[in-house]
Amino acid sequence: MFVKVHKSYRCIVAICDEEILGKQFEEGQRQLQVRENFFKDKQANKEEIIGVIERYAREDATFNIAGKESVDIALEIGLIKKEQPLSIQGIPYVLVF
Repeated sequence: MFVKVHKSYRCIVAICDEEILGKQFEEGQRQLQVRENFFKDKQANKEEIIGVIERYAREDATFNIAGKESVDIALEIGLIKKEQPLSIQGIPYVLVF
């Protein structure tokens, strides 16, 4: 998985599965672009991703998460509820504000 933290007035944490990085998915009018310049900074394992999510959730960050493994971690630690993720071409994603 990859994680990148964009710092502005409110941090945006981008997390994605490695195998979808750099790909684009389309379904009808909807698109999901997993751009390297947005998602790729540090490669991280599950424990590191959990640490990043927990830290930035306390700081009221927003999250952009794409891919089954990444979304499953957000579900597992309670960042999101099971009905929140959407999917495009079978790729789950979620935006958390």
